[in-house]
Amino acid sequence: MTNSFNALRLAQDQIADLDLQLLKRKLKATQSPCDTKAVVNGRELKAFCSNDYLGLANHPDLIQAIAEGAKIYGVGSGASHLISGHSVAHEILEAKLAAFQKQHIPDARALFFSTGYLTNLTAITAFARLAPQGYISIYSAKLNHASLIDGVRLASAQSNARVSLFDHEEVNTLSELLKADQSDLKMIVTDGVFSMDGDLAPVKKLLELAEQHDALLLVDDAHGFGVLGKQGHGILEQENICSERIVYIGTLGKAAGVSGAFVCAHKTLIEWLIQKGRPFIYSTATPPAIAHTLTKSLDIIEGDEGGNRRAQLNQLIRIWQDEMHFSQWEKVSSCTAIQPVILGSNANALLAAKLLDEAGYWIPAIRPPTVPIGSARLRITFSANHSEADLRQLITTLKTIEQAAIQKASDE
Repeated sequence: MTNSFNALRLAQDQIADLDLQLLKRKLKATQSPCDTKAVVNGRELKAFCSNDYLGLANHPDLIQAIAEGAKIYGVGSGASHLISGHSVAHEILEAKLAAFQKQHIPDARALFFSTGYLTNLTAITAFARLAPQGYISIYSAKLNHASLIDGVRLASAQSNARVSLFDHEEVNTLSELLKADQSDLKMIVTDGVFSMDGDLAPVKKLLELAEQHDALLLVDDAHGFGVLGKQGHGILEQENICSERIVYIGTLGKAAGVSGAFVCAHKTLIEWLIQKGRPFIYSTATPPAIAHTLTKSLDIIEGDEGGNRRAQLNQLIRIWQDEMHFSQWEKVSSCTAIQPVILGSNANALLAAKLLDEAGYWIPAIRPPTVPIGSARLRITFSANHSEADLRQLITTLKTIEQAAIQKASDE
């Protein structure tokens, strides 16, 4: 074929342009379970890049649980939840998830989804349709995850929602916007832990504003569930807040080590999602075996082992804060397992990732549009399965690599 059709030609040209901007992404296939060591293309690398914060993704009890779940329930659900795909395994999991948040959300009920992306699309678009005359305002944190951004965009298109962005580190502007808003429905949408910076949303202050101005507060705690709070219940436990206007989103493929996500809110709001949440209504239910496995994961998170794993994670964070000092690279202060190192240009980030790969580490470069232009970085993440020796070895390696990168830049 000599003449390519237009869509193919456009794709080829734009992919080539991404490559020129050092923004083209590449897949790497692992040949091992998710853990602190990963086999990639036949090489064993020390992994400091996954979201398996508690080190549960390859936990023997969860491996046993998924096999047990498959024996009981089979490997597929067969239909959407509202047809025939809703299993008692889903019911048990949802009850356990609701119990995690019952002290923070009155009359809490939970709904399980196959992904966090699907959860956010469902919740934001369905709640946007609550306003009887369509007068809704959505206030979204500027650094929110893509799934929240896309949920807000879809709600704006479907329900004519008015959208305003706010800086989560400066909420006075948000307060003024809410004060002047006469919409029938107002919704504040934020990450709990911002995934690229590792800092926390000011959820107490946001809840105060929601209470003052009669708004819903939707918190996506994807990177806090399992690791924040004494029992790992997440940011609501850590901040000790309670309100029936909170919509809590948690991810189950990160600290919980398995797959899926959930929304927890007042039982009436969850009932609305069941009735009007299109992605929930029209998606095949997650296999019950996954739900069965997640129930076991929640037992670990809430129990003594979960507490010990969180203690180990927090010890690693303290070591990093105390001992990792760069001469030029910028270390972002974070109290979570997410520890960014800002390098600025795409070229700098790619060089650092390449040098780390050569040293036996897997820490990919994170570039726009995932992060703002000019803030390309290494996103270093810790797991409870990392040892203190593992971390100190990484610190030594990073100091060496920083100097090598600085020298290379000066030579050029």
